[in-house]
Amino acid sequence: MSELIYLASQSPRRSQLLDQLGVRHTLLLPNVEGDAPEDAEAIEAALPGEAPANYVERVTALKLDAAVLRQARRGLPAAPILCADTTVTMGATLYGKPADAQDARRILAELSGRTHRVLTAIALQAGAQRWAALSVSHVTFAELSPEQIAAYVDTGEPLGKAGAYGIQGRAAALITHLSGSYSGIMGLPLYETAQLLRAAGFAL
Repeated sequence: MSELIYLASQSPRRSQLLDQLGVRHTLLLPNVEGDAPEDAEAIEAALPGEAPANYVERVTALKLDAAVLRQARRGLPAAPILCADTTVTMGATLYGKPADAQDARRILAELSGRTHRVLTAIALQAGAQRWAALSVSHVTFAELSPEQIAAYVDTGEPLGKAGAYGIQGRAAALITHLSGSYSGIMGLPLYETAQLLRAAGFAL
């Protein structure tokens, strides 16, 4: 079994979490110079009426499909490929990455004083075999004033993050309760990731 894996994610937090497990990895990212362009937005589009868990698992599988093709197209050495996707949901509403600061303020206002779910799906492919898992966590925000929301959004931290917040950053001061996987809320549930890697033959 290869001692190295490909991480098909642009999230620095996922890379840091793999480092925490002691897993050597290299990034396998789309749209590098000289490569065929990939439409990430099309992959992440939700289907009408799609349940949040089905959405995040489907998107993760599509990301992994794209990464497998990317590896083959570039003629890269064989190694397992890991993909993940995180979404924040309250009821049937999906909260992805905010489009801009105004959108981030809207999302945080809707999450204020309420409990939402954070779903992170992971998938690992090694050769023809594929393993997948889903982490579900619950996060409760304090009642946030418009001034608190604006101040947090002004830090720039909410942009690029599902649900418009990063639990490992300043948003930790806004959260009253969480249950589930802290690393899953960050974007890569370490328990489930370790299970998948062991199934693929890694000794962790």
